[in-house]
Amino acid sequence: MAAMTPRIVVLGAGFGGLELAATLSEGMGARANVTLIDRNEAFVFGLSKLDVMFGRKTLASVQVPYRRLLKPGVTFKQEVITAIDPAARRVTTEAGTYDADVLVVALGAECDASATPGLVEGGHEFYTIEGAARVRDKLPAFTRGRAIVGVVSAPYKCPPAPSECALLLHDYLAERGVRGQCEISLVLPFPVPVPPSPDTSRALLAAFAERGITFLPGRSIRALVPERRVAVLDDGSECPYDLFLGVPKHRVPDVVSSSGLAENGWIPVNAQTLQTKFPSVYAVGDVTSVGTPKAGVFAEGAARVVAHRILADYGAGEVPAPYTGAGSCYVEFGDRAVGRVDVDFFSGPTPTSAFAPPSAALADEKARFGSTRRARWFHSSLT
Repeated sequence: MAAMTPRIVVLGAGFGGLELAATLSEGMGARANVTLIDRNEAFVFGLSKLDVMFGRKTLASVQVPYRRLLKPGVTFKQEVITAIDPAARRVTTEAGTYDADVLVVALGAECDASATPGLVEGGHEFYTIEGAARVRDKLPAFTRGRAIVGVVSAPYKCPPAPSECALLLHDYLAERGVRGQCEISLVLPFPVPVPPSPDTSRALLAAFAERGITFLPGRSIRALVPERRVAVLDDGSECPYDLFLGVPKHRVPDVVSSSGLAENGWIPVNAQTLQTKFPSVYAVGDVTSVGTPKAGVFAEGAARVVAHRILADYGAGEVPAPYTGAGSCYVEFGDRAVGRVDVDFFSGPTPTSAFAPPSAALADEKARFGSTRRARWFHSSLT
């Protein structure tokens, strides 16, 4: 058996990294010896981007500084990772080098707006918090014309988010009395809004129809032509626009691409254990090709499995059950109502899902979801 106080290095402090750190701290206390590394100074819930974009929350209010992370046995380092050697379990940052007994990669997926011709020059991405803030400042000027919410390729984070964006844009324009002067179209690469959940998709399609939102399924955005204000779809057809809100291409960070961990664009893992092909190296969340949607709740669930496996390996718990790929996603339907889709990908022979229709009660539940994670991940268990 390895040393009883393993050096655990976790790369990325999103849903996966934070849940790992919290679970390991709970299981091992001050002897956990966890180093959590992220280039950012604050955590932002992905679900907050639309709140910022439509002016429902300020940028400052959705950021949680990592200096508030007070977990026994966990040390946070705000550093830029420059190299990962998974065979040696060695991580290099701009500030130094870290050797690990156990390495967990939870660096997520990055948005690459420049990968789509014309998107940077002629459109707006809303999938980063910075992009959402820029859109917030541009929206007041849009009072008439054609708006397109368009996805350039799959996979992408939070599959319901483009549908949510279209519905919330409808509300935004209606509240300002200009909805009748504007058209809204949604372009998705899927045949339905949320493929794993037929009931959720049917509810969203009904909401689109009720609000006069045009849905273009099975299509993706190939390019924008800013000088003509048209979006070119993958079949060569063109859609004119006055406002383009785009979901950019997603990819692993460059440091993952150059590490030897990724294959076919993402890190392959054992779907039950989240182990990579390298001994004592795991990967969780959006950076993997595990087979679940790229959403924080699935990264969180995977992280719990990995954390309990690490605890079991070092005599601090029982071996956990395999990862089930189960999670719940909240879906904004507009008009202050939120639905919920519960999906289980791996427990049975095929994925299963259940849909809870939109309500004010689920809007409150979504708010509690965020507040409980803040409390769990950032407050000390000793206070």
